[in-house]
Amino acid sequence: MQPHLDILRQQVFAFHSISEEAWAYFSPLWVETEVKRKQVLTRIGETEQYIYLVLSGVQRACYTHHNKDVTLVFSYAPSFSGIIDSFFLQQPSAYQLETLTDSHLLRISYHSFSLAMQQHRCLETWVRHAMTMVLAGTLQRQIELAAFTAEEKFTALLRRSPHVLNLIPHKYLASYIGVDPTNFSKLLNTVRL
Repeated sequence: MQPHLDILRQQVFAFHSISEEAWAYFSPLWVETEVKRKQVLTRIGETEQYIYLVLSGVQRACYTHHNKDVTLVFSYAPSFSGIIDSFFLQQPSAYQLETLTDSHLLRISYHSFSLAMQQHRCLETWVRHAMTMVLAGTLQRQIELAAFTAEEKFTALLRRSPHVLNLIPHKYLASYIGVDPTNFSKLLNTVRL
């Protein structure tokens, strides 16, 4: 598990430094888990019980509206995953988290995470910094969705994460930028970075 803890440490400290004492308490609380492709980690109406660190594989959060499946966000190595609002508020989720591929994850339970924050104030500060960065990304995404053309959304996606074209099925990328899969194919052939 040591190499996985090194990845966890890099991701934690990328948001904000925590004390070595807090790290020594926090890091053993994370548990490895393997999940097969196309498995639901959190269903609509369930309360998220875990935050994940993705070691390998791809997951997506999605929402269904009038039988239309909408991809909200992707997670892949090395990033955190989970239904964050449901986790911290301990309220039922309005959307679903599922694996797109076999996934190797580290996870920590809400109970363990809460106790760690109570024991080490610097973890609360870390969460605040992480949530602020998530909020900034969410607001940027809102601007893209509300104001950008399909071509601009596609270009923004590829500038931010060029590797997703080879990592994520195109039908989910089309859903993420809000276009029909046929139009996504056209974008692939016409938009150049």
